[in-house]
Amino acid sequence: MARVTRFAPSPTGPLHLGHAFAALTAAGRADRFLLRIEDIDQTRCRPDYEQAIYDDLHWLGLTWEPPVLRQSTRSTAYQIDLDRLTALGLTYHCTCTRADIRAALSAPQGPAAPAYPGTCRTAQHSHGALRLNMAKATAPLPDLSFTESGQTLRFNPRQLADDIILHRANEGFAYHLAVVIDDAFQGITEVTRGADLQSVTPLHVTLQHLLGLPTPQYHHHRLILDDQGRRLAKRDDARAMSKYRAEGATPADIRHMVGL
Repeated sequence: MARVTRFAPSPTGPLHLGHAFAALTAAGRADRFLLRIEDIDQTRCRPDYEQAIYDDLHWLGLTWEPPVLRQSTRSTAYQIDLDRLTALGLTYHCTCTRADIRAALSAPQGPAAPAYPGTCRTAQHSHGALRLNMAKATAPLPDLSFTESGQTLRFNPRQLADDIILHRANEGFAYHLAVVIDDAFQGITEVTRGADLQSVTPLHVTLQHLLGLPTPQYHHHRLILDDQGRRLAKRDDARAMSKYRAEGATPADIRHMVGL
């Protein structure tokens, strides 16, 4: 079976060396390589950043199958699957602010305290963010598995404690919901992404199971770090590909910098 991978940047800043490594890794492992623009957050996304993504990737010598999928066009698909989870009684509205959550989590709860303490789980609000009732959703599930770099890994979904947000009232659909729906829609057979996202893979596999979506294989690659050993971020303009290009670097230079 053909290996289908994708690179899925958000147009919220310039691509840096970490993005170059991620894109080159995904393309290098693919029989078919796709591009997805994750532009759900329209308050931060900018057309010039999106164009810069295309320019940087073309400069690196990468090509991808058209069309480019843009998440901003996918709201109907996300809503259909969100409605399915709601119809199953697996979601609830949450009106907690970040300050409310910080205050609730400041109380002693032990080392296994979830990121969200479940404050609104039984409140029966009719507005606010929509969260997944993780305990209810996973209670009937068997142990699940996925393939990571050729190795089968098993986990107990009932150990996933956090009631993640699926939709924010003023910000739209959340990454965790959109990414599993789009990977299935694009027929992705292997998700390549940084090791910093490895911990959310059991969550994504669980969502795939709940929504009846296929589970791709996963490959979590090493991260490109700065001189202090920190993961690069879009604020690190000194590592932006556009800066290296302006200084006369070649695509081969970029490959050398990221260890390819």
